[in-house]
Amino acid sequence: MRAVIAQGTGGPEILSVAEVPDLEPGPGEVLIAVAAAGLNRADLLQRQGFYPPPPGASEILGMECSGTVAALGEEVAGWQVGDEVCALLAGGGYASQVVVPAGQVMAVPAGVDLATAAALPEVAATVWSNVFMVAGLQPTESFLVHGGAGGIGTFAIQLTAQLGSQVFATAGTAEKAEACRALGAGVPINYRDEDFVAVVKEATDGAGVDVILDNMGAKYLGRNVDALATEGRLVIIGMQGGSKGELDINALLRKRGAVIATSLRFRSTEEKSAICASVVEHVWPLVAEGLVQPIVHGTFPLEDVAAAHALMETGEHTGKILLTI
Repeated sequence: MRAVIAQGTGGPEILSVAEVPDLEPGPGEVLIAVAAAGLNRADLLQRQGFYPPPPGASEILGMECSGTVAALGEEVAGWQVGDEVCALLAGGGYASQVVVPAGQVMAVPAGVDLATAAALPEVAATVWSNVFMVAGLQPTESFLVHGGAGGIGTFAIQLTAQLGSQVFATAGTAEKAEACRALGAGVPINYRDEDFVAVVKEATDGAGVDVILDNMGAKYLGRNVDALATEGRLVIIGMQGGSKGELDINALLRKRGAVIATSLRFRSTEEKSAICASVVEHVWPLVAEGLVQPIVHGTFPLEDVAAAHALMETGEHTGKILLTI
């Protein structure tokens, strides 16, 4: 099979495509002939040497893919060879084949073409598990997502807006802020020109927002707490702004707030399978109706993986970047 390999760690130029041994599914696993794979920030960190895959996972980059079922391991039920699927992976997506636990395989939602479906697993599982399963966002509550124009952000805006929340989203340009508005963010915030804490407090009459989904980490920690409402929940899923920050516990206590840090990739197979099942039940119907859509900035052939990574590093994209096999 063909797969992306990395010559050491470093910039996008270390990535190339080579032939590697074919895969065979083990018990409880599905072999997928990959049609497309989605890029994620974690892929860039892994390439740079800062985010190794979980023990036992493939060293090949790629945390989500779409394709067709090519073979089934023992004890796998519910799938047939030829089924069109997408999957949440611990690694291995940048390849023409990937093996994945059966519980992390999901049918492609109706109305979504096979390649585009690669843009769904990671964002859908991340948003649904963190915003709804962990933070418990309710339709009457407000929601703020940082990086609203990214893959996770564009999906989070649509999903939370469809389920009835007042949505705030930060973005780095006026154009990206307008893209967030078009997706359902009632209050888009250009963070280069506006203070998101001040905007949130003005729009909520000083109350703050109930749930924040944050990819920045340390840089926004104090300001995120300031922006929380009473009994608000801050969910941290990234560290683009650093890993060590100062927390004003008194401010958090006064709000009876919660700060939660979660990671999807290092969860157990059982936990990931439960999340995928919940996504299929609650999120896929909205996707099938066209109410929530995968936003794809562009696609690159697998051989152009270095160019795809370089684009993602610029931050100039809106939505997902895909590699097609």
